[in-house]
Amino acid sequence: MNKYELALVVNAKIEDDARTATVEKAKETIARYGGTVTNVDDKGKVRMAYEVNKMREAFYYFIQFDAEADAPAQIENDVRIMDNVLRFLCVRADEVAKPVQPAKAEEA
Repeated sequence: MNKYELALVVNAKIEDDARTATVEKAKETIARYGGTVTNVDDKGKVRMAYEVNKMREAFYYFIQFDAEADAPAQIENDVRIMDNVLRFLCVRADEVAKPVQPAKAEEA
């Protein structure tokens, strides 16, 4: 299984219950295609860099999950048609690389 992250930008003009239902529906979609949700990071209401559907603010959610290689394409197809999702992106979360230490200057 590979590790993935699904970023959701959800409409800010909807009620809290509808927003929660949208995130739950995304999590159910992940589970339907054999994925396991490991973490949901709610970034809250954020001002966007540019207008999307005449909106300047939206709620951002980052859902980390484990799934097989063919699952993200199927998940994206279902998320694409969700009503309150303005934008989405599903990416593979590679293993965290160890930071490279800068070379120390040798003393003369």
